[in-house]
Amino acid sequence: MEEYPSKQVTENLDDPPNSRLFAVTSRSITEDELRESFSVFGDIQGVWVVKDKQTKEPKGICYVKFAKSSQACLAMEEMHGKVLSEGTKPIKVFIAQSRNSTRHRDVEDEELTRIFVMIPKTFTEEDLKNTFKEYGDIEYCVIIKNKTTGESKGLGYVRYYKPSQAALAIENCDKTYRAILAEPRTKTTTTEDYSGGSARGDYMGAGDSMNQYAVPLADSGNYPVIDFRSGEFTRCLMMSTRAALSQEQIFALFDIIPGMEYCELQKDAYGMSKGHALIRYSNLGSAVYAKEKLNGFEYPPGNRLVVNFVDDGEDRSSPVGRMAMQFVATQMMSGMWNGPSTSQMMKPGFSTISPMSRIQTDVNLPPLKKLAPPDSKSKERLFVVFNPSPLPIDVLEDVFCRFGSLIEVHLVPGRNVGYMKYAEKQCADEAMSVLNLRVVNGVKMKVMLADPPREESHKRLRTY
Repeated sequence: MEEYPSKQVTENLDDPPNSRLFAVTSRSITEDELRESFSVFGDIQGVWVVKDKQTKEPKGICYVKFAKSSQACLAMEEMHGKVLSEGTKPIKVFIAQSRNSTRHRDVEDEELTRIFVMIPKTFTEEDLKNTFKEYGDIEYCVIIKNKTTGESKGLGYVRYYKPSQAALAIENCDKTYRAILAEPRTKTTTTEDYSGGSARGDYMGAGDSMNQYAVPLADSGNYPVIDFRSGEFTRCLMMSTRAALSQEQIFALFDIIPGMEYCELQKDAYGMSKGHALIRYSNLGSAVYAKEKLNGFEYPPGNRLVVNFVDDGEDRSSPVGRMAMQFVATQMMSGMWNGPSTSQMMKPGFSTISPMSRIQTDVNLPPLKKLAPPDSKSKERLFVVFNPSPLPIDVLEDVFCRFGSLIEVHLVPGRNVGYMKYAEKQCADEAMSVLNLRVVNGVKMKVMLADPPREESHKRLRTY
């Protein structure tokens, strides 16, 4: 077979999702052997052995495309680690990387075993388990509930032990459950992709400290971002950011608008932010107001937030309900267009919301102090390591000048480190003790004493 699939087949490689396998095999394995070995698991739509462009020799990797995701997952589970022919190494089989994912996924990948479903609010966890247990052994079921009232939100999770079981449930369950994999599908290309391309990846798992269970975000394929100009409004918003904002910062920002009942920041397996958060309000008016005021707002300065409506799963087909929704939205939009701007809202003294500081940190800072004269003699320098990236110089001056006698801030180009030069050693020591391992505007800082600069006498004299 040809090295790459034809144009017609290429367009359907990820349809349905997770139906294509990536396999690492021996270079001697042929297409016929692959097809024979994998065909027992389902309908194969294509097998491609990747070859070197120059020598036309197999590279030892291939792709196998199945008609169904459940068939591909079952093949991965059964064939991973198997020997296809005598004298060859065991093969490695993964779900192939798609346009919506950034890596190949293996049989132990948790994202392939957990599904998100929309259920009647009367469902108990036992009802949920009984409904989906026919597709495989269930590890756990979870129903998302309102933190205040304890009532079901009509959303739930089902976690299976195997990817093939989760895929079977998605393929065969009643379509009213709108079952999907609870996995993130974020795009990190341009700002336009952020604003319109990644709607429903996963409902923000912010860690156990804020919520024991994550709630999935709308996937762009099934629950598209809703353009407010089309007259579609919901109580759910998705916020995208390129800056490293914390759960607490996002919560504080959106809690300015009354009525917020849910806020979750999505994090990866290592606890790092994925740049998306889901916010849900108790009423439509608050959501519309938050969308209009915070979309495009720079927080922290230089980082423009992107806020969009996402499908909240509620039925808006009723003519009466639709008219009411549009009436509330129109009233809110009219008030905002004729009201103060976002910049005015954020100024101290504006009565609608509380003022916001441009410095968001987990430590109480002293009041601002003046910088020391630029020609002051440096008696101590601090070395600062930033994670994930350096803060702007003006923000660093704002933070480090509060301990007095700060002369200047210097960032090392191309590196996540910098120096703070102080005219008084005591001020530098106080800054280090207060700010070490603290988070400012989503950036964690490791603050330590810098090595003393070399004296001129230690340098070899020039002879020219």
